Amino acid sequence: MVEVGSQVSNVKVGDRVVIETVLGDDRCEWCRIQQYNLCPHLYDVRMKTVSQAFAEYVAGPAKKFYKLPDHVSFEEATLLDTFSVCLHAMQLSGLKLNDKVAVVGAGPIGLAQLQLAKASGADVVVMDVIDSSLDMAMELGADAVVNCSSADPRLTVMEYTHGRGADIVFECAGGPSMPETLPLATELSRIGGKVVVVGGFDRGKTPIALEWQRIQMGEIQFIPSASYSFWGIYPEMQICLDLLAKGKINAKKMITHSFRLEEINEAFETAQDKARTNAVFVALRHE
Repeated sequence: MVEVGSQVSNVKVGDRVVIETVLGDDRCEWCRIQQYNLCPHLYDVRMKTVSQAFAEYVAGPAKKFYKLPDHVSFEEATLLDTFSVCLHAMQLSGLKLNDKVAVVGAGPIGLAQLQLAKASGADVVVMDVIDSSLDMAMELGADAVVNCSSADPRLTVMEYTHGRGADIVFECAGGPSMPETLPLATELSRIGGKVVVVGGFDRGKTPIALEWQRIQMGEIQFIPSASYSFWGIYPEMQICLDLLAKGKINAKKMITHSFRLEEINEAFETAQDKARTNAVFVALRHE
């Protein structure tokens, strides 16, 4: 049975909705000031709630649900979490009109970061090792792309920025590639530039060798970015939903594959073997 609580007024049974997946404990100091992305119990709460969302039904607090306009599909809405992560990173970066931006990684996060940067008036160079992802980056508005396995991204970025380097570099690859991509991000930054860490680290300690003298002497700023929450008085997911509804960002193009819920194992296999499948974002279809 689907129902809403007696105190719920923002949604009703039958509404098409998307749920925000960043849920803090709603009790700590960070949650109190709407920085719930920094809640010490964030992942404990998520593991007991929305992380179980590969199912027909999911429950959550009403304030985390946003109604979808009729022209926004459920499949497109699944990318709002991705765009929200990137919007938070952009907020922290202080990106401004005409900035020269480098995006390391052309997966869903990198392509969403590209779109938001372009929508904000920046010039963007995107790099990856998969040509199909770079082709999509060009289709989504990248000013230049480079395959790191066959060309030196440093040369491309320096050429594009008249030898200065990027004003802002977004590291969007993360995971096991971080020991390679994070040093690269610092090398792509100009003196006085910023490196925003959007891609996630694996659990535990990750030893990474960096050219610390250059970083210090150039006052290159490291900005770690974690999930998303609010931008001023506005929920970052609501901002992204508004942008999607107005056609200012493109989620549909990023969905390269879709599967029924009962095909979820095949969906994961497709997503994990993107070099063979050319997958970018794999969605589960609503049927």
